[in-house]
Order: sequence, then C-alpha cells, then structure tokens
Amino acid sequence: MSSSLKGILYMCGGVLCLALGDAITKWLGETHSPLQIIFFRTLVSLPLILLIARFNGGLRTLRTRRPGVHLLRGLIFTGTMICFMWGLTLLPLAETTAIAFAAPLFVTLLSVPLLGERVDRFTVLATLLGFVGVLVVVRPGGDSFQPGALVVVAAAVFYALTMITARRYGEREHLWAMVFYTTLVPLLVSATTLPWVWQTPAALHWPAFLTAGCLGVGAMAGLTLAFRHAPAALAAPFDYTALLWAVLLGWGIWDEVPDLWVLLGGSLIIVSGLAIAYHERRTALNRRPSA
Repeated sequence: MSSSLKGILYMCGGVLCLALGDAITKWLGETHSPLQIIFFRTLVSLPLILLIARFNGGLRTLRTRRPGVHLLRGLIFTGTMICFMWGLTLLPLAETTAIAFAAPLFVTLLSVPLLGERVDRFTVLATLLGFVGVLVVVRPGGDSFQPGALVVVAAAVFYALTMITARRYGEREHLWAMVFYTTLVPLLVSATTLPWVWQTPAALHWPAFLTAGCLGVGAMAGLTLAFRHAPAALAAPFDYTALLWAVLLGWGIWDEVPDLWVLLGGSLIIVSGLAIAYHERRTALNRRPSA
C-alpha cells in the first residue's frame, strides 16, 4: 500500500470519528457550555493517549524539544474546538459540516506560504470553486444568513492551521507527542473556565462525555497520521466524507433535512476537493523518473 493511500484511509477513519463525536457534542451542547464539553472530552482522551503511548514505544515518545510548537498547536486546536462546538449549537449538523469544509481549501492556500508547497493554476481555480460553494452555503446578506455561520468559518481557519502544523512538524515529532500536547492544552485552558460555565451533568451525559473523548483520540490520531503519510493537498479533500455522516446523523437524531442550497454548496466544495486531489495525484506521477 502506498504512503498516499495510507494517508487517505487514515483521513477517512479520523473523519468518521469526528462525525460521531460531533453528533454527541451537538446533543450535549443543548445543556452544557462548549468549554465544559471540551474539558470532559480532553479529560477522557488524555489518559487514553498515555495508555496507547505506553504500549507503542513507551512514554519516552512524549518527549519533545519543541514545547513552543506544541503549545501553539494546542492553542490553535483549542480555538478550533470552541468555535466548532459553539457553531454546532447554532446551526444544523449538515450545514455546520458543510461550512467547515472550507478548512481543506484554507489548507491548500496556506500550504504555499507555510509549507513552501507549489500551487498551480488548476489548483487555484479549483480552490476558488470550493469557496464559491462555501458562499452558497453561508449565503451572506441573504434572508437565511445566520451569524453562527461565521463562527464555523473561524473554526475552519483554525482547523486548517492545525492540519498545516501537523504536516510541517509531524516528521520531526512522534505521533503520540503531537496528539498528547494538542489534547493537554485545551484541557488546561477549558479547566480554567469551569467556575463560570459549570453545569452538573445528568446521568445520561456521563457515558456521552466518555464516548466523545474516545472518539476524539481516534480522530486526532487518524488526522495526524494522514498528514504524515500524504501531502496536505491530497489528504485534506477526503475530509468531505463527513458530509455523508452529518446528513445521516442529523436526519436520524434531530430530523434535520439540509435544504437545496446546503446540498448545492456542499457539492461544489466536494467537486473542488476531489479535483484538487486528482490533479495532485497526476502531477506527482508525472514527476516520477521513468524506468
């Protein structure tokens, strides 16, 4: 199996974990603050990360010479979690997911100045098409525009930066060090806010917090591995498989049915991402020396 294919499979697995975790988070968000949800999710995730690291190279894999990098990634990911969880409480699940699809588009654009990757004309045009799709979903200035959409756009920017830094530093740091510190920082940040946002969970909420935490570990590991094995512009478009899960979960749990504009805009974004992935794949093959 090629390294790029491994990256794609890791991305799809991580996205499935994210979609299930998002559905649980949306349900919990009906009662609890996003900050309290972040606290419990990361509180559950951190011991699991330590346990996995213990049996996959030992706790020495958590050592790092770049604490500043991990602090920065943790703060960026904290911003991602806060904005996205807040957006889930303001918008339907499928619409939130569709808007968040702007993240891979930001990855493609930011990979030029931050990763030094080259983006040709085709990729730029495909990315612009994707942003048109985002505008179709958000519909700024229209009667159906909701300010919560801007919160999700902010989450997409933070998420793109998280993926970019995983690609940039993933080869120099151990996987579980990347995952551990990216989980530790949101835990510490959210813990400082608990006196102001605390709401005692009901009995049914405890297993939901536990499950969300476990899914968070699976998602972070999958995404980190994805960008370790594949170029950012190739792996990122497969984040779009989340829309299928979002539509199914939103319909099955909240009876949400996305309107035509959400489906149209989401389709444009998906076409854009797949076009970029296909183009990047052909470009990589053409660069290989012949036998």
